[in-house]
Amino acid sequence: MATQRWIPLESNPKVLNKYIENLGVGGTWQFVDVYGLDKELLMMVPRPVAAVMLLYPLTEKAKSKDIGQVDTSYPPSSYFMRQTIGNACGTVALVHALANNFNKLTFDTSKHFHKFYEQSKNLSPEEKAALLEKDEGMGAAHEEIAQEGDTEAPPRDASVNPHFVAFVNVDGNLYEMDGRKDAPVCHGKTSDEALLEDTVKVVRKFMARDPDEINFTLMALAKVDDQ
Repeated sequence: MATQRWIPLESNPKVLNKYIENLGVGGTWQFVDVYGLDKELLMMVPRPVAAVMLLYPLTEKAKSKDIGQVDTSYPPSSYFMRQTIGNACGTVALVHALANNFNKLTFDTSKHFHKFYEQSKNLSPEEKAALLEKDEGMGAAHEEIAQEGDTEAPPRDASVNPHFVAFVNVDGNLYEMDGRKDAPVCHGKTSDEALLEDTVKVVRKFMARDPDEINFTLMALAKVDDQ
């Protein structure tokens, strides 16, 4: 059976905010750009931050040199799923960002994400992935938003190099959620207040591992003022 493939998502807060709205995320949480890693630029990001999504080049160097340790005994309170759909890393990272903050965010119970979360939360990472493959609502939501970017969407059969992961705070530890891996990667202690800064420390290691690459993009899921 051929691997299912989706159209890649664009790394764009406007796109992700429409996506989470379509999925039923309510309240004042939105994705915002992180314009740089220096302290002054990090201070521009609204607080609190619930999750950080990173898009980085998945080069051979990145594949061959892991940063951090895969934690196969990760907390049962966390939500982790594998990625089995080609080009679905954006949605998988988004699911990780939302599901690991399920009690912090508000959701429309009639929309796709709440239903997917309730059906999948007690499943294994592999079973979660299989459910996503079959979930027509989540698939349709991805397909719709994949056409919304500022640039033309790549074809679904494209082999894209950039890869999305999510960073979240689970029980006081910073976890990198990457659906390519068998389990979350633990990067040490963190807190809700320090999540962004602690994530940036890890991102600097990613950049040092691949010094010739420049295409690293960070977006924070932050609580913003009412508009």
